[in-house]
Parts: sequence; C-alpha cells; structure tokens
Amino acid sequence: MKNKIIVGVAALSVFATTAHAQSSVTLYGLIDSGIVYTNNQGGSSTWQEQSSMLSNEVWGLKGSEDLGGSLHAIFRLENGFNIQNGRTTYSGTMFGRQAYVGLQSDKYGTLTLGRQYDAVVDDLGAIALANYGDGNNLAAHPFDNDNVDDSFYINNSAKYVSPTYNGLQGEAQYGFSNAAGAFSNNRAYSAGVTYSNGPINLAAAYLQLNNGGLTASGALTSNDFVSFPAARQRVMGVGGNYAFGPTIVGLLWTHTLLDNTQPGANSVILQPFNTLHFDNYEVNVRYTMTPSISFAGAYTFTQGAFDSDTGSANPKWHQVTLMADYSFSKRTDVYLEGVYQHAYGAGGTAFEGAYINGLSQSSTGNQVAATVGIRTRF
Repeated sequence: MKNKIIVGVAALSVFATTAHAQSSVTLYGLIDSGIVYTNNQGGSSTWQEQSSMLSNEVWGLKGSEDLGGSLHAIFRLENGFNIQNGRTTYSGTMFGRQAYVGLQSDKYGTLTLGRQYDAVVDDLGAIALANYGDGNNLAAHPFDNDNVDDSFYINNSAKYVSPTYNGLQGEAQYGFSNAAGAFSNNRAYSAGVTYSNGPINLAAAYLQLNNGGLTASGALTSNDFVSFPAARQRVMGVGGNYAFGPTIVGLLWTHTLLDNTQPGANSVILQPFNTLHFDNYEVNVRYTMTPSISFAGAYTFTQGAFDSDTGSANPKWHQVTLMADYSFSKRTDVYLEGVYQHAYGAGGTAFEGAYINGLSQSSTGNQVAATVGIRTRF
C-alpha cells in the first residue's frame, strides 16, 4: 500500500511539472527612486525626490501557454506608477503601459492585439541611450519628440513580428480609431526592421499618427504623454550599434514631422504650430568595466524648425549625458548621472528655454541636472 502511495505521488509530481512547463505566468516589476538637483526649473534651482528619472516604474503580469506544434498563447498586462505618491502614470487606467494578448509561433511569428509599443520604440529604442536596457529617461531627445523613450503607446492595435531569419526581423502595426464613420481619424501605423549579426545591430523604423492625442479615444488619446498633438505626425529613423569587447558604440538619427499641432494636456509648449520639425542626431557609448561597474554617455544634437501664425524659427539643442552605475546584484543597482542641455536659435519664442526630459523647462537656454538613485527589479 505504501509503495502505491509513493508511485501515485511521483506520478502527480511529474504531471504538475509538465503542466507548469506548458503554461506559465510571471509577476515582474521595477522601482526607481532618487534625489535630483536641477540648476533651473522655471527660474529657480531645485532639490527633488523623484521617480523614474532613469527607468519607468512598472509592475505587470506576463504569461505563455503551450498550445502544441510550436504555438503559444501569450499575454502581458503592465501598469506604470509613481512610488513617491502611489499614483498610476496614466490616470483612469489599470494597465496603462501595455495590455495585449496574442499568438506566438516559432515558425510564423507573433500576432498580438491591444495597447502596445510602436516600431520606433521596439526597433530604435534598443539603440538610443534613452531606452536601452532598463532605459534612461533623462537622456531622451528634447520633448521625446520621436517617442524613442516610449512616452506614448498605441491603443486598439494589431501588431505582427516576424521570426528572425539570418539575423533579419520585421514588424508591422496598425492602431484602429474605433470611430464609426471616421476610420482614418486618430489611427496609427508603424513598421520596422532590424538586423543582428555578431557584434553588429542595425534598425530602421517608421511611425505615423493621424490626429493622435487630440481626442479622448482612438489609437492615441489625450490621456497619453504626447508633447505635440497634431493632425499628422510622422517619425522615421535609422541607427545601429557595434560591440567590441566590453564597449558598445551606437549611432542614431530620427526625423519627426508634425502638421497643425494643438497644445494638449501634457504639452510643455502651449502654442499651436502650422508645421514643426525635429532632426535628432545621437552618438552613445556604453562600457562595462566589471560585472558590477558600468558607464554610459551620449551626445545628442537636435535641430528644429517651426512655422506658426506668430512667426517662425529654427531652435537647436545640444545635450550631453554621463552616467555611472554600480550593481549590488542582478536585481538592485545604484546610479549617478549628470545631464547638460543648451538650447539656442529661438530667442523670444516658447522654445527659448532648455528642457531636459522629465523636468520643468528652464527660464534660460541652459539647464543642468544631477541625480543619484537606486533601482530594484522583481
């Protein structure tokens, strides 16, 4: 009788192990908090305790179920929050960062439906310092004008990502307006391609929004962090990085074109523009000195041009970012970072003041920020 019980328990253990291998759900998250000094925010220097200066604070659930034949059902539900006050990043949402479900095939690729990243974030974000690894929000291009730092996400979207073939992978996405009789109003679409071969990684991507961020519903809503809601926004870019030993060097160019912008709930510049353009040129370096110590830096030059009813100008920004990081473990690290930005070429306009991402605009053309913080993952 005892032997039968042992055999029965062993059989149940094998079954449980098999079931676990076929289906899994993972709870994950990241918390980032630190002290930030800024020499000028609205004319005054400030000391602040802030969250998400480098990495977006998130918690989420992701899962996969083996359906057989190399086919899996997958899902992700991800919430953004601020540890300083406990509030969600996107008001009125439970999973405001990502929320999707889909099918993944080793042979045919992945199809997902829901609120998702666009191709610019997926493909170019891995090259920019602002979105590499856990991200670096302070290093974003001015106003995150190209969304490389994933300030907003695409609702009602269907996205297909191909399998990787000889290092080449492509993706395409369409975000529905969901508006009866207005199919093209507040829709979005994006496409991208990446190539990886040994130390070389290359990427190109395109994103277009129609009336994105101007309404309460659609592919991009007024609740999202859109700096310049516009009748039409187009973003295109190419970039790549190369790894040699412990060093990775990256180059990135993005071009953003906006037509007929209107100030939105999250706009820093409260002025409409007939046309507004940005070109961002970035070079970055990452160096791993030891398994625990790493350094990173980036230089970005952004050239803008705008035309409005009150005039036109060609604002420009120089930005330098330097960072040092020490890891206590795979989960927890501390960091020290400094950012300097110089804005010029648009004196007497709303673009006159420097604006480091995540902070308030400077009253002058210069802004300096320094932060020390801690991150932990689970």
